[in-house]
Amino acid sequence: MNMDSERIDAAHQVEIYRERLDKASARWGRKVEICAVSKTVEAERVNPVYEAGIRILGENRVQELLEKKPRLNPGFKLHLIGQLQTNKVKYIIPFIDMIQSLDRIALAEEIQKRAQACGRVVPVLIQINIGREVQKAGIMEEELEAFARFCAEKPNLSVRGLMAVAPAVSDPEQVRPYFRKMREWFDRLGEEQIPGVTMEVLSMGMTGDCVVAAEEGATMVRIGSGLFGRRNYPVA
Repeated sequence: MNMDSERIDAAHQVEIYRERLDKASARWGRKVEICAVSKTVEAERVNPVYEAGIRILGENRVQELLEKKPRLNPGFKLHLIGQLQTNKVKYIIPFIDMIQSLDRIALAEEIQKRAQACGRVVPVLIQINIGREVQKAGIMEEELEAFARFCAEKPNLSVRGLMAVAPAVSDPEQVRPYFRKMREWFDRLGEEQIPGVTMEVLSMGMTGDCVVAAEEGATMVRIGSGLFGRRNYPVA
């Protein structure tokens, strides 16, 4: 797969990834959803993937999402997947379809406050720092259940699952244990049957390791450069 050109045929790339992911997730008996990561990609290049069947768009930065939103296909469900500052929550709460990067108490409280003011219940994923990397966001595994129960007490939050960014490695096989551990947590929390917490979405895997993530039980993968080509810096 050639991703070196600045512009690639995103719709064709969707077909390629769809085929690979369907094969990888066959053991789980369901398809893996693709979240197209459109960081730094203009709306005019993003919109064609909607016609190719992509319905979820992931943006990393609030400002970029706000600037791009008026030009995006209105059929996209918009997910915030990057680290979210509490002072930016108010700008996206009225329309965001899911926040995938809930990673701390202060953020949960701010989302609850703003969502209540808007009369909304906002779907969220809890981000886990599964690789225990100091430079990455996410709660630690040992804090997960307590944090999920804390979020469950917020009536305007709806915990729908888990998200993780695996360590960056050269060989995708090296992150398989992390994805397997994420699936174990996903299943364990589901078995706990915490009121207000449902395990519907397990968002893990990006362009380089999404096939391994699908093999290990991801329900959603986040693909950026694989669909839109490489940028000038690492992307999802």
